[in-house]
Amino acid sequence: MKAMTFTEPGGPEVLQVTDVPDPLPKAHQLLVRVHATALNRADLLQRRGQYPPPPGEPDILGLELSGEIQSCGKAVQGFAPGENIVALVGGGGYAELVVVDYRLAMKIPEGLSFNEAAAIPEAFFTAQETVLTLGGLQSRETVLIHAAGSGVGTAQVQMAKSIGAHVLVTAGTTEKLQMAAQLGADAGCNYQEQDFAEWVQMQTEGKGVNLVVDPVGAVNWQRNFHCLTPLGRLVIFGLMSGQKQETDLRPLLTKRLTVKGTVLRTRSVDEKIAITQRFVKRWLVPLAKGTIRPVIDSVFPITKASDAHRYMEANRNIGKIVLDVRNFE
Repeated sequence: MKAMTFTEPGGPEVLQVTDVPDPLPKAHQLLVRVHATALNRADLLQRRGQYPPPPGEPDILGLELSGEIQSCGKAVQGFAPGENIVALVGGGGYAELVVVDYRLAMKIPEGLSFNEAAAIPEAFFTAQETVLTLGGLQSRETVLIHAAGSGVGTAQVQMAKSIGAHVLVTAGTTEKLQMAAQLGADAGCNYQEQDFAEWVQMQTEGKGVNLVVDPVGAVNWQRNFHCLTPLGRLVIFGLMSGQKQETDLRPLLTKRLTVKGTVLRTRSVDEKIAITQRFVKRWLVPLAKGTIRPVIDSVFPITKASDAHRYMEANRNIGKIVLDVRNFE
């Protein structure tokens, strides 16, 4: 089969189309012909040599995909060849074929295209876990969502609004804030133009927010504390601005704050299965009805994956960047 691979880490130009062996499904796996995959920050880090795949996962990029089942292992239940599925994987989405643990697959909701479906797993699973499972957001609470124009951010806004929360967001452009507002955000702050912590205090009349969800990391660390109300919660799920920051820990004690961190890719299969099941139970029907939806910024052919990586590195996207994998020519 053909796949988009690289032999040495580097810039987007290292990605190239190569021939690699077809994957062989095990008893609990589906063999899937990939139609689309979507970009994630992890792809960029892995391409640079900074985020190797977990043991047992392929070196090929791509953590989510949609496609058609070609064959099923003997232990597979509930799926059949010819069905269209969307799935979370540990790698392999930038290829014609991939093997998927059937317990991490979902049938594509009616009305969604392959491109739309491919934009679901990483963004919506992460949103579910950060806002609800770990963040514990409740109706009528207030949440601050950073990077609201990202794929995850657009999903977080929709999930938070769907449960009746008050949603404040940050983003770096007017266009991203406008998209968040269209998805239901109650107010937005351009962090390029004003201090978001001061803005939150004004928005909440000095009370602060109940939950902050943050993929940015170091540069936001201290100001996130300032945004939180007593007994508030902070969930960190990315380190885009770096890993280290000198900090004043007193707010953790005086406000009795809770801080949690999470990452999706390196979790065990059992944990990912539980996440998938939670999502299927709660969100597949809203997706089918269009109550929530994946936000797609752009679609690149797989042969233009380098251009897609450059586009993401420039932080230009609002929502997900999708790769159409149906033609390697």
